[in-house]
Amino acid sequence: MRRLPTATLLIPAALQRAAVKHSSLSLAIALGLCAPLASAQDASTGAEAGQDTLDRSTLDTIMVTARKREETLQDVPVAVTAFTPDTLDRLNVEDLSDLDAQVPNLTIYAARGSSSTVTAYIRGVGQSDPLWGVDPGVGIYLDDVYIARPQGALLDVFDVGRVEVLRGPQGTLYGKNTIGGAIKYISKGLPEQVDGFASVTVGNYSQLDVKGAIGGPLFGQDSGLRARVAVASLNRDGFGENITNDQPVSDKEINALRFNLGAYSQDDFDVQFAFDWMDDKSGVRAARMLAPNRFAPTTAPLNDRYDVRNGMPNINNTEIKGVSATVNWRPNDNWAFKYVIAKRESDTETNIDFDTLPNRIADVKAFYSDEQVSHEVQVNYDGGGRARGVVGLYAFDGRAGGRVLNNFFNLVFGDTRGDVFTESTALYADWTFDLTDSLKLDVGARYTDEDKHAVVLNRFYTNATYTVLRPVAPIAANFDKTINFKNLSPKVSLDYQVNDDIMIYGLASRGFKSGGYNIRAQATAVPRSAEPFDDESVESFEIGSKMSFLDQRLFLNLSAFHNQYKDIQLSVFTSYDSNGDGINDAFFGDFTNAGKGTVNGFEAEYQWLPSANWLISGNLAWLDAKYDRFIYAGVDIADEQTFTNAPEFSGAVNLEYRTELGSMGHLSARLGYSYQDDVVATTEIIRSGAVPITQDGYGLINAGVIWKPNTSWTLSLQGSNLADEEYLTTGYSLNAALGVFTGFYGPPRQYSLTARYDF
Repeated sequence: MRRLPTATLLIPAALQRAAVKHSSLSLAIALGLCAPLASAQDASTGAEAGQDTLDRSTLDTIMVTARKREETLQDVPVAVTAFTPDTLDRLNVEDLSDLDAQVPNLTIYAARGSSSTVTAYIRGVGQSDPLWGVDPGVGIYLDDVYIARPQGALLDVFDVGRVEVLRGPQGTLYGKNTIGGAIKYISKGLPEQVDGFASVTVGNYSQLDVKGAIGGPLFGQDSGLRARVAVASLNRDGFGENITNDQPVSDKEINALRFNLGAYSQDDFDVQFAFDWMDDKSGVRAARMLAPNRFAPTTAPLNDRYDVRNGMPNINNTEIKGVSATVNWRPNDNWAFKYVIAKRESDTETNIDFDTLPNRIADVKAFYSDEQVSHEVQVNYDGGGRARGVVGLYAFDGRAGGRVLNNFFNLVFGDTRGDVFTESTALYADWTFDLTDSLKLDVGARYTDEDKHAVVLNRFYTNATYTVLRPVAPIAANFDKTINFKNLSPKVSLDYQVNDDIMIYGLASRGFKSGGYNIRAQATAVPRSAEPFDDESVESFEIGSKMSFLDQRLFLNLSAFHNQYKDIQLSVFTSYDSNGDGINDAFFGDFTNAGKGTVNGFEAEYQWLPSANWLISGNLAWLDAKYDRFIYAGVDIADEQTFTNAPEFSGAVNLEYRTELGSMGHLSARLGYSYQDDVVATTEIIRSGAVPITQDGYGLINAGVIWKPNTSWTLSLQGSNLADEEYLTTGYSLNAALGVFTGFYGPPRQYSLTARYDF
């Protein structure tokens, strides 16, 4: 099997220098020289819409590319929520995790101890394990490029053109690992006129964020060349500190750069090059002991949910970068051809102190690295008749690997290392037929052929230098295996335009997530752990409607779904007997298929413009997720297990008021409330003695005031979690083997003031 080259991305020297980490002050000076972007017109979020002016009489909508062709949000028969730049600013969305409450049945947050590694679930389906060899259940896309690994994928929002969240399996158009859905981050396009922006944000916890962008034509309007550069420096003190070494925890230190260059030949041909870079040197997130560790029973949990006593240094660094080239050719009004080639790389070094104590009970140092090359060819046809659609070919070649150094009780020293090589090729098509003027049939399918090649070497050592092998049973796993997966993911839908304002649709589709090998395998003690786990599949059925009332002053979008999952992939911790004495005295990160599960649900998104000044928007979701079959140790334990990150009820409401201030511009004010029902935050086998981390139902209050004194300046005062609600997002339940029962909390009360200049 072909291996990817280990050489780094070939980036021009000037861009390399531009990507060097700056101090906030120097970057602020640089950004102050930028000429900014014309502010985008406010538009629909699927649950929120408006216009840039205050004389609104109707709600607006936006174009989306959920079916890889441009369609209006209200016309596409897909459960999708879209956000424009103006809407993201109003909702104070700083990174993708802030979309959590604004999209029905979306749960998204920073994974465990990281700040930029993503954990995403849609409709109760996702994956929280960030280790290589484990694929996500929700696909993340940056400008049509799939981001295969979760490290660095919790993208910060700056210079964005649109964000789309597609709910439900998207296997036909987006392929494997979109079994729960897909999130598309679309950068700002290349402008024909020079524009840009510069902004500075200050807030509590010494927050200082500086963002800016400039773009426009190069060498005159007729040169056919356009460029854009966007930069961001995001900084914040920690929510807490490590009282052992006085280092901050849950802090933020991120620098990012994006550069785009386009060459245009008349109106039918263009080539666009893109480069993105992000360096995250934020410290580890604080994990709070939820119960005393039984190996240190006299050490009580700390009172503050963000303070820790970690014995490991505060290291949690991630660097990602990517380059891509996109070729667009439109030979006539009927046909459009697109080719995208991309290469991405990431490297992560992190310390994981599971026990959160100075004691060396469970201290882990991890290194992750990955690289990927992808190609995609799309052919779009729309002749203005009764048939239109897209055909595409996709190829992916990736390597994900790393090394994990385990220190348990300063007595057991393990080294987990390996690589997973993935080669995947897919052919897809999606075609729409107008059966009548009102009734449309959409059919599609995707065929995927994928090889996964795992090289694993796990060993035990005598001390923390990891240089001398343990004399007895030093090899935990040593294998080099390849497995092939083939999958056909079809889709068929019908949508009927009842009238100009109401469309109803029905959808049936199939999705899958490829299987693989457990990198953490303990094959000597547990031989089956070196065997591959199966791919996960889903049969999905959905009905929905998109409706407009009151002369387009009220939008109401509804969807109901029934999903049947098979061979559900779960990452769990499994205890085992390491010395043959009949006692389970060790554990490892296991991977298993749960059998079958059913997920039913309902979603509503609404936006109402009762007057030109008022806007009410939000969403409501219901979810019923249960296992139908879950075999553990020969016993069906389906009734004992609960889906992870699948709250029964959730929703949000936003109330916004806008008013003119005469010569002083206009003012808008927003008050938002979101609610999430009880949730199980971690995946555990209850029969093995593991207790999942759970969170009771809770609500968050957010608010903001935005003043635009003129067309250039914007001042924004924002607040989140104003009641300072304490709520868990995830954690570790390793009590049986290590006495570890810890949880990670969402952010505390935060407030900020932003000054932005557009011209």
